[in-house]
Order: sequence, then structure tokens, then C-alpha cells
Amino acid sequence: MPGVTTLYDEAARERWVEEPPKRVPAPERTPFERDRARVVHAASFRRLAAKTQVVGPESDDFVRNRLTHSLEVAQVARDLARALGTEPDLVETAALAHDLGHPPFGHNGERVLAEAAVGCGGFEGNAQTLRLLTRLEAKTFGPDGRSAGLNLTRATLDACTKYPWPLDDADIPTGVHADGSPKVVRKFGVYADDRPVFDWVRAGAPGRRRCFEAQVMDLADDIAYSVHDVEDGIVAGRIDLSALDTDAVWDTVRDWYLPDISDSSLRHALDGLRSVAGWPTSPYDATRRREAALKNLTSDLIGRFCAAIQAATFRSAEGPPVRHEADVSIPIDTSVEMAVLKGIAAHYVMQAEDRVRALARQRELLAELVEALVKTAPDGLERPYSGDWVEAPDDGARLRVVIDQVASLTDASAVAWHRRVS
Repeated sequence: MPGVTTLYDEAARERWVEEPPKRVPAPERTPFERDRARVVHAASFRRLAAKTQVVGPESDDFVRNRLTHSLEVAQVARDLARALGTEPDLVETAALAHDLGHPPFGHNGERVLAEAAVGCGGFEGNAQTLRLLTRLEAKTFGPDGRSAGLNLTRATLDACTKYPWPLDDADIPTGVHADGSPKVVRKFGVYADDRPVFDWVRAGAPGRRRCFEAQVMDLADDIAYSVHDVEDGIVAGRIDLSALDTDAVWDTVRDWYLPDISDSSLRHALDGLRSVAGWPTSPYDATRRREAALKNLTSDLIGRFCAAIQAATFRSAEGPPVRHEADVSIPIDTSVEMAVLKGIAAHYVMQAEDRVRALARQRELLAELVEALVKTAPDGLERPYSGDWVEAPDDGARLRVVIDQVASLTDASAVAWHRRVS
């Protein structure tokens, strides 16, 4: 295997279900290149184009959705992986897959499904991602006749596991998500009936410790949305970086992200951001020259964060950047600078009253949809899910099928299904 792929042993490259050789000759690819292709061609990946990132995909042509966000995260992740010396294809695949389990309306919808799924072990977007990759997104079947999902390698599935523990071991949530919704869902990575494949993925892993590749994926996600949400807000005319109300932004940073941070630390972070070439000194006017300047600012901020993290990781890493041998290191200054950007977006974009009202309506709609489908199932479910419902052994398993079905929907299809069933 070329490049750093040789650092991954046979166990890392193993698949849950052994696959026979390809019937049709194809160009030789590494196992991790095959994994990436499987995610890119998955139906659940295409559906991300119509799922909420911060505001709904229908709001305008410019706004980012889950698909464009995932592509951007994948680019940051690949570049950061290469710089850190880990496997780029593996990390990029994890980044492409990291939001597959998000339901309609993003974290707002996740909150509703978590409440609705109390009777079957809860709901969490990352646990749903594992379920999609290992069961629902059918490509390979095991000897027992059950779907093994995309049947990705152990190392790739581990890299996709942001929270490698079950619900019972999850921490009490605090703060808010990037879309402004409060964190009320406990973060975990596996449902009870997916434990066999999860335990196989985590074989030999040290407790709750995330693998190095998962840390890079998660960091790329954090970098991408901290920068891109500000970019979206500037283009939408909501943010003017040349005239920030710093007192209000500091309050938001504390309320949402860093409750104990001092004014002096926040001012220091803002000074660091303003030192980046291209930080505007006048309002955005949508000319091509200003469009180019904004794009260059976005690129320079991402480069600033990645360079600082690369240097810190090289200084602190005690082993090779592979699986459970090392950890990513994030400098405090970088964490605070990213929090300041998130606070700017949160204050000027995410606290608008019309947006808060829309979030409440989304929760109401999704709760009503789940309730209606529970009463009428298997009628009304798509064929794969109606089959799962018929085969389910008890009420909890049947509720899980309904949750799987609703989680698979896009924002628009959830609205359409609600209109139909109500």
C-alpha cells in the first residue's frame, strides 16, 4: 500500500464482513480509497444536500447545507491529515461521513428524535451515522443474511466514531450547537443493538479515547464551521467585521462556548484575528474585489488554525499519528480565536427572533410526524423500513425503525410527509 497506508496493520484494514475478490477487474486502490468511494456514492450522502446546516437549504442559493459543509470539512481534514502525517484518504472519508446521521432540521431535529426515542435507547446523530454505515446504507450482507451497511474498514469506522461510548456513559450536555440550538442531547456513538459491530470496531482501543484520525476529523469540522458561518453572515449582510459590538460578542462567547474566559483573553484573540491579512476595515459591498478578499480571508484563517495545530501536535505527540498512538494538540490561543469567530456568528446570525420561531415550528412538525408514523406503521414507511418493522421483535425495535425512517428524511421531505400524514 502506498504512502502512510503502510502504517495501518491488517486489523485496521479488516472489514466486518469478508468480501470476495471483485468480479470485474478494476484499478488497484487502497482499502481506504474504496471506503471513500462507498461514502461518496451512498444515498444518505446525497441527501445531505437538502438538510439544514445553520439555516434551511431553501433560504437562498448561497447558504451552506450539510453536503457543502461536509465537502468543505473533508478538504480541511485531508490537508490537515497530510500535514500531520496520517492517512489522508481515511480522514477525508470520516469527514465526508461525519454528518450522515443528522436528521431533518439538524441539531434541532436531533433534539426531537432524542425525546421520541426514549423508549428504544435514545437518538444521537453520531450513533445514527454508525448505524447508517454498518446497517441501513445497504451494500454488503453477512453470512447471517443481515445488512453490513457499506462494510467499511475498521480504521475508517473508528475514525467516524466521534463519541466512542454508549448512552449510559455519556456526559450531561452543556452549551449550544453551531446552529444555535441548546445542547440537550447526550452525546454518544452507539445504540444498544449496534454494539456487536461497535465492539469489533473498538477492539484494542483504550477506553473512551478517540483515535487520532477521528480527532483530526472533528477538528476540521470545528475549523470549517467557525470560519464559514462568519463568511455566510458577512455575505448575507448580517456581520460587519469592521464594526463589531465586542461587549455583546463577548457575552455570547461566554454564554455559548467559554463561560469563564476573561475580557483580556478575548481581546487578545480578536487582535490575533485582526492581524490576518485581509481582515476588513470597512463594510462588505459585494463587489468582485471584496468577494475575492473575503475568500482569501477565509482561506488565511483556516491556514492559520491548521498551522498552529500542526506545530503544537508535532511538539507534543509521543507516537506515530496513527489510530491510538498519538493525540492532536490544539493551542489555547487557537481555541479562543475559533470561539470568538463562533461568537460573532452566534450573536449576529443565530439569535434572530424569526429564526427562533422557525426552530420551534420545526420541532413541533417533527414530533407530530413521528407520532403519526408510530400509529400507522408499517403503512406509510418506505419499503426497506417497512420490512424492518415487520421483522422487529418488540415495540422498542419497531419504534427504532420509525426513528430510522424519519432521520433519513430531508427537510423538505419531512415537511411533505407531515402534510400527508396529518
